Amino acid sequence: MASNIETSLTKKVWTLATTLAGQGIGFTDYITQLTYLLFLKMDDENTRLFGDESAIPEGYRWSDIIDLDGFDLLKQYEETLKKLSEEDNLIGTIFVKAQNKIDKPVYLKKVITMIDGEQWLVMDGDVKGAIYESILEKNGQDKKSGAGQYFTPRSLIQAMVEVTNPQIGETVCDPACGTGGFLLAAYDHMKSQSQDKGRLDFLRNSSLHGYDNTALVVTLASMNLYLHGIGTDRSPILCQDSLEKAPEILVDVVLANPPFGTRPAGSVDIDRQDFFVETKNNQLNFLQHIMVMLKRYGRAAVVLPDNVLFEGGAGEVIRKELLKNYNLHTILRLPTGIFYAQGVKANVLFFQKGISTKEVWYYDYRTGIKHTLATKPMHRQHLDDFVKCYNIENIQARQESERFKCYRVEDLLARDKTSLDITWLKQTDDEEDVSLSELITNIEEKSKNIANAVARLKELMTGIEE
Repeated sequence: MASNIETSLTKKVWTLATTLAGQGIGFTDYITQLTYLLFLKMDDENTRLFGDESAIPEGYRWSDIIDLDGFDLLKQYEETLKKLSEEDNLIGTIFVKAQNKIDKPVYLKKVITMIDGEQWLVMDGDVKGAIYESILEKNGQDKKSGAGQYFTPRSLIQAMVEVTNPQIGETVCDPACGTGGFLLAAYDHMKSQSQDKGRLDFLRNSSLHGYDNTALVVTLASMNLYLHGIGTDRSPILCQDSLEKAPEILVDVVLANPPFGTRPAGSVDIDRQDFFVETKNNQLNFLQHIMVMLKRYGRAAVVLPDNVLFEGGAGEVIRKELLKNYNLHTILRLPTGIFYAQGVKANVLFFQKGISTKEVWYYDYRTGIKHTLATKPMHRQHLDDFVKCYNIENIQARQESERFKCYRVEDLLARDKTSLDITWLKQTDDEEDVSLSELITNIEEKSKNIANAVARLKELMTGIEE
């Protein structure tokens, strides 16, 4: 039954999205407005059905917009967004920097009418949470919106959480949380570990911490967690740039897929005394930040691009630090074709703070592996052998296999630039199984990267005398 409700509502939400797209209203803008209105509707249901006091200030509630039409509706809605964005609580987080993107009253009314036709609050938390997650995931598949950059494959998230094994009572952080996928997976992993009310309250309200520097993403992530019953008074997600300053709290577990590429234009320059080395490489800075923010014996699972394994200079300094003062015990090599950005070559680094590395185990899930988002997506069962080889019950009893090999730290430290870029399996077929549309997207992506590099080079050259 829950599945039918989820499918029906998701279809209804997306049918309207398609209609609005024909009017020039982007999917991401639509999902954002849906989020704002859905929160107002659930607050109204909470007041009418359960008699609780409304969390929304008078004059800016669902009842103040539901009967309006035309420009009266538009004016009231925009005033509501402005007012709620100024609140200092969960409301302020969900409505952070809120603006109306549906400027035609007739289409705004369509969204409101659709939301008003359902009783959202009485739905099981897993159902309405699943509906919202499926909408976010579907939005991420829309290449025009660019929302895919916020998504890590759910199958990979589940495997990472399973082997990292966060325990109820521990603190978990994602410093580049996107829409909250890692935090939700960690929550699902921990919630069945205890029935104690105090421990469950800690899990819902204090255990999870997420950061993102994009207001839109903070809105979506906060709502995603809220619909799952997490952070109902104050969102665990904060809108801030994790790299700007040293972490205010240390945590037990970090799960993350930091953004690849360079820092966005206009970002504050990084001047961190707690970092091991200064660099402009975004991934290396996120890796340093994660290393710093772990408690002693805290553990991390982080998705990072290939260059982190072999880049010289700052990269070598950080790798040496990882091997000498952290236990970098496992590296999972990932195939291409699993991310919305085409051609990305990435790995998952698993490490623990405060213990020096004795050996690094590599699992090669890249050589000879072909996935595409359209025709052969990666599912959780594809990582079953990795999870089995990881042997969370007893890491000391690991055994080598064709895809799972162990390297002594002495040998790794002796490699040129302390390179951790290791492959032992031979590729037997270099031909990639990709669709024509994915091939075109791949070409477009590489062209864009070249254009960005040229623009950056021109910027650096400005003012230099010929």
